[in-house]
Amino acid sequence: MPSGNGSPEAGPSASDSRGTSPLADPDGTKPGLAAISSEKDRATARQLISKLSTKGRGPKTGYERDKFGYAWMDTADGVPLARNGCDTRNDLLKRDGQDVRFRAGSDCVVVSMKLHDPYTGKDIAWKKARATEVQIDHVVPLSYAWQMGAAHWDKEKRERLANDVLNLLPVSGSTNSAKRDSGPASWLPPDKAIRCSYSVRFAQVALKYQLPVTTADKNMMLQQCGA
Repeated sequence: MPSGNGSPEAGPSASDSRGTSPLADPDGTKPGLAAISSEKDRATARQLISKLSTKGRGPKTGYERDKFGYAWMDTADGVPLARNGCDTRNDLLKRDGQDVRFRAGSDCVVVSMKLHDPYTGKDIAWKKARATEVQIDHVVPLSYAWQMGAAHWDKEKRERLANDVLNLLPVSGSTNSAKRDSGPASWLPPDKAIRCSYSVRFAQVALKYQLPVTTADKNMMLQQCGA
């Protein structure tokens, strides 16, 4: 896939109403994902990606979504926003949405919002009645993690990965479905401007959880940031 490109950016703290540079958001608590395009920041991105270890992708044998806990649990201790009385999905809709509206009597359940989809660069006017139009992407897919070592983790660590806001982005449902469990060598966001940022976020998650990536994935991530 071709390398990313984008408009100039002031630095790792750069953000706008649509997202935050992953270099300025190492814990994933800030909204969205902004492009990385200055050469200084792209060099920083390459340094981070270079820290990844590599190995071949293992078998998918034994993988089940439930091995990572039930979807959007609020009880995965050790990650931001856990045990705040709101499930992970709604936490993320609140984090990344604009003009957020809640169900009557709730400060958790989002029923409508505007979302800037970082993967396509398009804006989505979302309503809960059409819930699947926005899906929560695991940047490092759970099946990928299973094949790269998570099969040998305890359940608590798997639950942290599945609910860690660092690894989660609300995006276009159709785009998320197209990604499936691909690594960066097989799938990158359609918006080329965001591909370096996506690669950095993938690397941040893998490094936090001491997950290796395939050599092809690492090379593709470096390429997106100008290697």
